[in-house]
This record gives sequence, structure tokens and C-alpha cells, in this order.
Amino acid sequence: MSELEGKKGEIYELKAELNSDKRERKKEALKKVIASMTVGKDVSQLFPDVINCMQIDNLELKKLVYLYLMNYAKTQPEMAILAVNTFAKDCNDPNPLIRALAVRTMGCIRVDKITEHLCEPLRKCLKDEDPYVRKTAAVCVAKLFDINQQLVFDQGFLDMLKDLLSDSNPMVVANAVAALSEISEQSPQTKIFDLNGPTINKLLTALNECSEWGQVFILDAISNYSPKDDKDAQSICERVTPRLAHANSAVVLSSVKVLMKFLELLDQQSEFIQNLYRKLSPPLVTLLSAEPEIQYVALRNINLIVQKRSDILKNEMKVFFVKYNDPIYVKLEKLDIMIRLTNATNIAQVLAELKEYATEVDVDFVRKSVRAIGRCAIKVEQAAERCVSTLIDLIQTKVNYVVQEAIVVIKDIFRKYPNKYESIIATLCENLDSLDEPEARASMIWIVGEYAERIDNADELLEGFLDGFKDENTQVQLQLLTGIVKLFLKKPTETQELVTRVLTLVTQETDNPDLRDRGYIYWRLLSTDPKAAKEVVLAEKPLISEETDLLEPTLLDELICHIGSLASVYHKPPNTFVEGRFIMKKNLPLRSKSYGEQENNTGHTTMQTNQQPQQVVISSNVGSLIDDFDILGSMPMPSSNPMDTYEQSQNRTTSVVPNLLDDELSSILGLDSNLGGNQTPMMNTNTSLPINNRQTTSTGNELDDLFGDFNLQTGGSGISFSGNNVFVPPKEVWLSAAKGKGLEVSGTFARRSNQIVMEMDFTNKALQPMNDLALQINRNSFGLTPAQPLQVTSPLFPNQTVPTQLILNTTGPIMRMDPLTNLQVAIKNNIDIFYFNCIVPIHVYFAQDGEMDKMTFVQTWQEIPEGNEVKHQLQNLSNLSIDDLQNKLRLNNIHTITRTTIEQKEMLYQTIKLTNGIFILVELRITPGNRTISFSLKTKLERKFPAAQGAIRCVRYNIDGNYCLTSGSDRTIKLWKPDSSLAIKTYTGHSQEVLDVHSSFDNSRLCSGGVDKRVLYIDVMTGKIVKKYQAHAGIKDFYIFN
Repeated sequence: MSELEGKKGEIYELKAELNSDKRERKKEALKKVIASMTVGKDVSQLFPDVINCMQIDNLELKKLVYLYLMNYAKTQPEMAILAVNTFAKDCNDPNPLIRALAVRTMGCIRVDKITEHLCEPLRKCLKDEDPYVRKTAAVCVAKLFDINQQLVFDQGFLDMLKDLLSDSNPMVVANAVAALSEISEQSPQTKIFDLNGPTINKLLTALNECSEWGQVFILDAISNYSPKDDKDAQSICERVTPRLAHANSAVVLSSVKVLMKFLELLDQQSEFIQNLYRKLSPPLVTLLSAEPEIQYVALRNINLIVQKRSDILKNEMKVFFVKYNDPIYVKLEKLDIMIRLTNATNIAQVLAELKEYATEVDVDFVRKSVRAIGRCAIKVEQAAERCVSTLIDLIQTKVNYVVQEAIVVIKDIFRKYPNKYESIIATLCENLDSLDEPEARASMIWIVGEYAERIDNADELLEGFLDGFKDENTQVQLQLLTGIVKLFLKKPTETQELVTRVLTLVTQETDNPDLRDRGYIYWRLLSTDPKAAKEVVLAEKPLISEETDLLEPTLLDELICHIGSLASVYHKPPNTFVEGRFIMKKNLPLRSKSYGEQENNTGHTTMQTNQQPQQVVISSNVGSLIDDFDILGSMPMPSSNPMDTYEQSQNRTTSVVPNLLDDELSSILGLDSNLGGNQTPMMNTNTSLPINNRQTTSTGNELDDLFGDFNLQTGGSGISFSGNNVFVPPKEVWLSAAKGKGLEVSGTFARRSNQIVMEMDFTNKALQPMNDLALQINRNSFGLTPAQPLQVTSPLFPNQTVPTQLILNTTGPIMRMDPLTNLQVAIKNNIDIFYFNCIVPIHVYFAQDGEMDKMTFVQTWQEIPEGNEVKHQLQNLSNLSIDDLQNKLRLNNIHTITRTTIEQKEMLYQTIKLTNGIFILVELRITPGNRTISFSLKTKLERKFPAAQGAIRCVRYNIDGNYCLTSGSDRTIKLWKPDSSLAIKTYTGHSQEVLDVHSSFDNSRLCSGGVDKRVLYIDVMTGKIVKKYQAHAGIKDFYIFN
């Protein structure tokens, strides 16, 4: 019989059995069909016969039929429609198992015509009286969403799914959470799964009773919740902590993930944190007693936890000691964690353990162990000498691969501790002939070149490497070239022939462009300027860091949010290995008070002489700094002595103008020193030159600089404008190459097309290309912030200058600066992060829409008191007419309202509107024949003073109005002298935010209350709490003396 006939015979027999009247024969035939389907045989011809078997009221048979349908419905959609009536009938079956089976199968059949008929049965099952059916239907909604999202929205299934979160059965709740979580991941643009306090409470209640996988779903959902305050976070941590004792490792890791995320929101110094650390340690240790595969997963997750919070496992070092029967992948991971936990207290036992590992038979493990000893030396300075002795002992064993690894790590130790352990160089040189690995040979060459003056036969040693130069690895060739040049610079008379030989080799006989280019650079340096060559080649090297293999902080934070998943095993974010789906990036939460705390830290200088400026600690991670810069407050200032700033502010003469632009406009314009006096003439400016090439000296007076753009000293009667008709100060160096490690930034500010533009030149004066340039502006008085990312040609090659323009807007966060137009800027590139300050010319803040109605101008001028008026003079050396001045000022957004003549004086009345909405009124007076231009400035502005208390909850004047009390979310009360913005005293005592405060009629006592439900009775003079009252059961927000 042929194979085709055999197949036909088999199908024929199965068809006959499926149509048999006997249930047992049908059952056996279905089993054969499923078995054939499982091994890949095509049994689709039996589709009609299998569907006929659906009518039999037997659960086991139905399962087999439904399994067949799920597999073949997509290839035969027309035939699959025949099963719809049976599905609908089964969804109303008295047996809940059959109802659940029917709705689950319909959800798995990805045929549009069947999906349309699924809606009604699914709606009934979501409200079924049996919890098994409801939990199955919940998962079916997620499957339906994957097939047809719009149908799920239209039919209201999402709302029904959310209702299941309140179900009495914990398994139903768990499946609803799993379905909603999956739907949220598929549709990140729509906020589908909105977690709030009541919902979280329901999930935590269900957590104790559902299955282990249900617990994992719920814990993963809880980890995405943002607690409203630290008490909420602490409460959730307390309720999740018991899950750490679960037998299932997935539940344990999911619990750890929740706790690690919420730890970020708690006070790091609290006793609760320490207790939580003690509870987190045992379950993580217990995971290491499972099978090797689970051990490895646990170790990869522990590696992340230790990098984030090493204190959790700081006393568990012995658990990570390697066992003889551990697989190599477990051994290497344990070794890595051991190094991360090493400190001065446990270094002795770690070194003894590592020395033992170095005698093992597994070569890879031995290499890692030797390298680990070097990492210990770099990390724990007190033990460095002991580590070096251990390495020397290992070198004496003469085991080739041990010696080579030891030399590689000793090179790093020399970098970390220069001029400390060079006495061992002789021992290293004895093993020169045994080195055959490129990294070890390159390390040895580096050591010989770096310490050539201490090695008598250094030239012979390097010449030995040079004999086989063409056969060496590129890494060795580059290091040998540099090593011989170093040797020549230290011993020029003895090694001239050697350096000529190596330079000839690399420039004429090699095809490697890197090697050739480096050779040419060295040759030209040595031939043109040996002194410069010495400064470049023998420059002091930066010390290597303690941990070079730590994950980048932002990546670490993201991986902590994925503990217990593949991302935590691969140590890569999910979007790098999951294709075809959009994955929302997760990050650890920030403490809700961090902004308030930073505001306090960077607040305004008070009159207390013992106050020290807050030091800003910048993360060493270049990538995350730009993201975090906004909440860091003020950057470190160049002044090293904090008292200098204070003394300058004390010695400054008090201005007679009490209230003009927050007491700072006169300082910005440089007016105080010029009241009633004459202005020093500006130097000649050649307006025919491009503005960037002009040599202009700033007078320190912004208005004078603005007028200085005129051709004031020409003899003609007209006005000569600069090329762009708008005043643009010349560029000045903001960041010198010395401070920028070779990066020089010069720039200026201009207003172009009614936009503020930062015009900069980036110059690379280093020897290496620069890339990844980015710019961030700190909070400032006018909210100046970049409107777009910095666009600079990358890479920026050595000696290359690239001009760029960065458009700024004034929608950023605001913080009062001193001086008011000071701007703090951070620039990052691939080398480092650099900070500088620059002053923004006041005129760039002049808005285009600053014109005012004439009647409004007159009324406003009359309303402003004389005390708010500043008078100033400057010299019109070219005797410019009032028309010339008017035109030039108009180009710079100083708008003329009216022009008149009073007592033979030409008068211009003008307005300036700043970007923050403040109007300045100007009166300009020119007397014919007199070159002195007089003008007055007036503004109408209420006094503001910075409370730096987070959200202000209450402001109260005392009975006579001379003093003011404020209370805020930072739990403090402050007493102010409003007229001078002087903070007199700060009162503390509340554990939560203060809602109200009142002073007694004799000003001797304060009464305050807040969210902590306590009333404090405070002595004003001493700040001591006289009495505490706690009589209220709820929060009260009003308190008053009788």
C-alpha cells in the first residue's frame, strides 16, 4: 500500500470512529486526532466530524474538541462558524467548568466572525455566580483586547473588568489584575489601570488568600502604584513584608521589588528602614539554597539590590562563598557579589577565600578570582598592601595564566596608588618571557614605560618586544609605541635610536590607521616641541575609580523596577530584547518632598552669619545628571569662601530706592554708583565691523552698553546702526579650556525674531574628539530654559570651532538669583560635566508687546510713589538727536508712548515690559546743547520674600501689622519682618505640615496646629514649646487666641 493510501486509510478510519454511536470509540478517536495534531500531522480534513462531537455532554470530550478547534479554526474560519451555536449553548451549561471552558476557547480562536459572537457570552460570564467562570472570563477580556481593542472599549468590558477588582474571591481579583496589567502594557497611551488608595487596599486584602501566581500579578501591580505620602508607602511595605516568607521564589522576588521601590519614598534615616533591611536579608539568602538555576536568577537580582542598597546584605558575606560543586555560572556571579560587599571589616576573610579560589582547576574561575583580588585592592585602600602581597605570592607559583592575570590587575593598582608599590616591579620583570596574552603583555609594557626611570634595563626590555612588533596584537603595538616614547622622554640620550626605529615602523610599515596616526602625532610633537610632548605623554593620569563595572545609575533604577523578570537576569532593559511591543520605561519614584527640601537648601541668604551654603552633590553619572539637574538647586559657585559673599552683601550701600524690580533692577543696570554723577565714556566702537569681531569694553552698566551700540563718536548727525540693528553684546568666554578640560565655550545673548537666543561657539582645544554635547540651565529669576535640545555637530574634532544658536523661552522654573540676571549653566560631553555662570543682558528680557495706552501710562505713573523712582545719567558724546535715540530704543523693544517739550527740554515717555509681565516706565530728558541724557525709571511691584517652606499653608500678620507669620508643608513656622524680607526666627515641633498659626495679643506666644492633630503653644522669644495639646481626633485647620 502506498503512503498516500495509508494516510487516506488512517483518516477514513478516524472519520468512521468519530461518527460512531459509541462514546468510548469517539473518545479514543479524538485522542488519536489530538495525538496526530501534536506531532505535526495534518488532520484538518476531520474538521466537520470533530465539530459534530461538540454536542456530546462530556467534559473530557469537549476539552479535546476545543483543543482541536483552537488549532484549526484559523485555517478553516468558515467551518469554525458552525461551532458558534454550541459555544453559546455551553456558556449557559449548568456545569461551571463547561461554561468556563467555552468562554476560554472562544477567546483563543482568533477569527473575527467568532469574536463578534463572543461578546454576549463573555458579558454573562463576567457576572457569573461561579468564581471559576468569572476568573476565566477576566483573562478572556485581555485576549479579546489583543484581537480587537475597539470592541472591548465599545462593549464596556474594561469597566466590568475593573468591577472584578472588588470581587469577593481573591482568584478573580488576581486574574482581573493580570488582565488589566496586560491591557495597560498593550495600550500605554490610555490610562486603563488607574491605581488608587481604595483599589490598593482591596488588592492587599486579596493578596493573602490567592494562589502564588495570583500573588505575583497583584504584587507587580502594586509596584506600579505611587503612594500619596511616606505613611502610605510605609503601610504598604508592612502589609507586603509577610510575602517574603513565601515558598515560591517568584513571590519573594516580586515582594522585594515592591519594597525596593517604596524604600525610595521613606526617610532613609528612620528605624523602619533598618528593620526592613533586616527582614529583606533572610529571604534573599534562602533563595541561594535552591537549585542552581534558581540560585543564578536570585544572584543576578541580588547583584542589582547590592548595587542599589548594599546595607541589606552587608553582614551576609559568607553566604556568597563558593562551594566546590557550584556550576561555573553560579561561582562567577557569587564572586562578583563578594567584591561588591567587600569592606574594611571583612576584607581579611574575603582575601583568604580568593587566594584559595586561585588554586582551583577551573581556569576561568581562577582568572576571575585573581582579578577580584585586584578589585579588592582598588576598593579598600587599607587592605591594598595585603592584596599586593597576595598577588606576589600567586606570581611566585609560576602558573602561567595566574601570573598574567596578576600583572593586569597590578597595572590597575599602580594607577590607583601611584609611587607606592613600585618595589615589586623587579618581580614582575622576571616573568616577562612567560607572557603570551595581549592584555598581559600590554600591561607589562605600560608598567615598564611608566616607571622606566626606575628600571635600569628598560630599553632592553622594550626592545625585546619590538623585535616581533609586526606579529603583535594591536593593543600591544599601541602600548609599545607609547611606552618607547615615554622612555625616550625620560632617557633621551640612551634611546634615540630605539624611538626612531619604532616611529619608522608604525608610520611606514603598518596598515593600522590608529597606530599610524598616533606615530605621526608623536613624531611631530617630538620634532617641533619636546616640552609639549613631555606635558602630553607624561601628563598626570586620572586615578581609576573604585568600581568600574557598576551599572549606570538610571539603568540600575530601571532594572530595580523589573526585579524578578528576564530584564533583571540579563541586566538589560526589556526594550533591548523584546521586539514588536512598546514597553513603557519604568523608574524608581522620587520622594515627594525632594523639591521642597531643595528649595530650602538653595534658599536666600538670611542675616545669620553662621549659616553655611548647602553643598550640592552631583552624581558621577554623566547620563543622568542632565535629567536630575533641575531639582539640584544652585550649582557650586566659584567662590571658595562662603563668608566673602556675606561680607559683600553686608558692605553694599543701601539703595535709596526701596522697591524697584525686587530691589535688584538698580543693581542690574549699575545705577546706584551713578546717581547724579557722570558716566565714563565708552571706548571707540567700529560699527562697520561684524559684531562678533568688535573689540568692545563693557562698562558694567547694561543701559550704557545698550546705547554703546550707537556710533556715538562720529561727527555726523545721523545714527550708524550695527549690522543687525539690534544691540548684541560681543561674545565673551564663559568656560575656559582649562576649566572645561579642553572644551572652551564663548557666547552672548540676543533677541531675534522676538525670541531670546543664546549664541555660542564651542571650541575643542583637547587632543581627542568630543561628542554627546548637552546643555542644561538651572532655575533662574526669569524662568529661562532651552526651547529645544542643543544642536552641535558631533563629533567636535580637536582645534575645531562650531557656532550654534539655542532658542530659549521663559517657561522654566523660577528661583531668585543674585544678581538677578545671573544664569547657571551645565554643559556635558563624553568627558565630564562642566558648570559656569553668565550674566544675561537685561534688554533681552524686553518683550515686544510692551506698548501701553497713553491714559493708562499717565495713571500708572501718578500711582507709583516717588520712592519707586530711579534717576540716572549717561553721556551723549556724539550729541545724538532725540529721533535717533527713539528709533534705536524702539528696535530694542523700548516703546515710546508720547513725546513732548517741557521747559525747552525734549521729553520721551516710554514703556518696557519684561518677559515676566512687569512694566517699567521711562522718562527720557535731553537738553539742547547738553550732552548729558537724564532719565528716570519707575515700576509698580509688590514686595515678595521667599519663605522656602514648600507649600505655604497660612500667612498671618500680628496685631499691629509689623510682623508676619507663615507656616508650610515643611513642618515649620517662620517669623518675618515684611518690610525688609528679613526672616527673624524659625519654629519647629510639628511632625507634619502646619495648617494655621496665630500670635497672642501681646506678641509673646504663638498657637499652631496641623495635620499631626497637635496644638503647640510656643514662646516667641526662645522658640521653646510651652505646652502641647492633643485633644482632637481629626485634623483641624483653624486656631485663634481668645
